[in-house]
Amino acid sequence: MSKKIVHTEGESNTSDARQAWLEKSIGPRSAPLLERDSNAFLHQSLSSPCVSTIAKAEGIWIEDMDGRRYMDFHGNSVHHIGYGHPKLVAAIKKQLDDLPFAPRRFTNDPAVELAEKIAEIAPGDLCKTLFTTGGSDANEVALKIARAATGRFKTVSFWDAFHGAGLGAASVGGEATFRSHIAGPLLSGTEHVAPFACYRCPYNHAGPDVCGLACAQMVEYVLEREGDVAAVIAEPMRAVPYVPPPGFWKVVREACHRHGALLIFDEIPTGLGKTGKMFAFEHDDVIPDIVTMGKALGGGILPIAACVARRELDVCGDFAIGHYTHEKNPVTARAALTTIQIIEEEGLVARAAELGDYAMAQLQDRLGDVQIVGDIRGRGLMFGVEIVEDRAAKTQGNARAERIYYACLEAGLSFKISQGCVLTLSPPLTIAKADLDRALDIVVTAIKEAA
Repeated sequence: MSKKIVHTEGESNTSDARQAWLEKSIGPRSAPLLERDSNAFLHQSLSSPCVSTIAKAEGIWIEDMDGRRYMDFHGNSVHHIGYGHPKLVAAIKKQLDDLPFAPRRFTNDPAVELAEKIAEIAPGDLCKTLFTTGGSDANEVALKIARAATGRFKTVSFWDAFHGAGLGAASVGGEATFRSHIAGPLLSGTEHVAPFACYRCPYNHAGPDVCGLACAQMVEYVLEREGDVAAVIAEPMRAVPYVPPPGFWKVVREACHRHGALLIFDEIPTGLGKTGKMFAFEHDDVIPDIVTMGKALGGGILPIAACVARRELDVCGDFAIGHYTHEKNPVTARAALTTIQIIEEEGLVARAAELGDYAMAQLQDRLGDVQIVGDIRGRGLMFGVEIVEDRAAKTQGNARAERIYYACLEAGLSFKISQGCVLTLSPPLTIAKADLDRALDIVVTAIKEAA
């Protein structure tokens, strides 16, 4: 077969590292399915053709058709509770027997219970929910609510942000992969500003008097100059990962209030405990007007997302803002409800905070003097190691990061490369400490060998 592979962000399509790994790692059982996949699916960046096959997914592990096993530190951010959690599987099976579907205009207990549970775990007055099948749709519902509530249509968002692949979500997003090659204009009124990127800012670590949170003040500058912005939509912590500077979101929250704009937080990859808080925005002591969540909400089995708004934003009753066939699907609702229950019962939010602190300390201690390591950053069990060619100049080490990635894959650890050079590590919240240590050993060894 033609051994093609999806590229990670910043990776070339014909790299030596990729080809070397493919030649020795794609086995006889995986190769035919990869060929069929390539022939059957539309090709697109970051998705198809595929890197390999998956025959099994259990706990923190994925296994291909040839028996190669990998700890999954990527998982598209769906695997907070690991794959195939027994309690979740049992709940889904039971719900299939009890009630497999509910047409619109008919309600059901799992859907209502889930909406009530989300209102319980969300801070402040975030209590009115609409379910969708994916995060992109949830963000577009949030944008519709903002337009209806404010009578405005403009948005402010950040370059490099990701809010989904739909046309509206891609318009407010800032990743080139999801905006390029689209014929004709994206949504009008979608203003963008530079994202918080403290690790590349010349004023980083200089203290609040020097920094002045200029990146946050730029948001207010645009809100003031435009004068008619409906909403600021943003990731409270970028999953690449980037942590906002202290006080950033308080400045933006206050600016939104002053200029009549709503604040929408996209918690699709970071919510439900990943960062060591139930919601990432809780680290910054702010509450948005609308929050969206998804990915892990379905427990790594079923697709479901949610848009959750303050009560007074329930203003769209006379028209449809998210008229989805599976809007109140009892099976996906049961999966989400059970996932939240598992996170609470097993103390996974606190566990993510504890293990995340441990992992960050380990990486900083073992890699702090390695010259190809730029920044080590993150929150909870979403952390990353930036690979550079020149630490002082912070020049990206994309090719080196790619070689490290394939060395780790060969050693049994899967993750993704973000922004071309950031080894982005996002294990399940259920990971055993011994497995976390093993994964950290793999990463440290591969980085030091590359150096």
